[in-house]
Amino acid sequence: MSVYTHRVRVRYGECDMQGVVFNAHYLAYADDAVDTWLRDVLPNGLYASGGTDAGFDMMAKATSIVWSSPLRFGELADLACEVTRWGTTSFDVTITGTVTSAPRFLIVITYVSVGAASQRPCPVPDNVRAALGTPSPARGTASPAGRTVTPPA
Repeated sequence: MSVYTHRVRVRYGECDMQGVVFNAHYLAYADDAVDTWLRDVLPNGLYASGGTDAGFDMMAKATSIVWSSPLRFGELADLACEVTRWGTTSFDVTITGTVTSAPRFLIVITYVSVGAASQRPCPVPDNVRAALGTPSPARGTASPAGRTVTPPA
């Protein structure tokens, strides 16, 4: 199991009239965290955020978000990213969001590995699997791909 943590500070413009982060921003936070993780752990040139010269690319197929408490302006949120399932051409990444270790949200994204030029599904390369780590154990609530994960308490 390999966990990567990315920190974000909630900006004023990300909050809605209720004074909490608008729901769509959680997926933007997750996307940024996963992109940063891949750039950090994959060998140079293997992942280039959609560049056709990259050796690996992926597309989101499904997402699920479970909130336990909202994020508010100025808070520092830690987003812990980890692979929780490997398939042949797809995999689940679970992002657990916390503030000072208190759970706030859980996002599960199912990604499909695609050829960088063709954008057609292809097996996840072995070196990508090795770099992202062994899946963490399942947790308890339905994920987009039908597996189970547990939302934060």
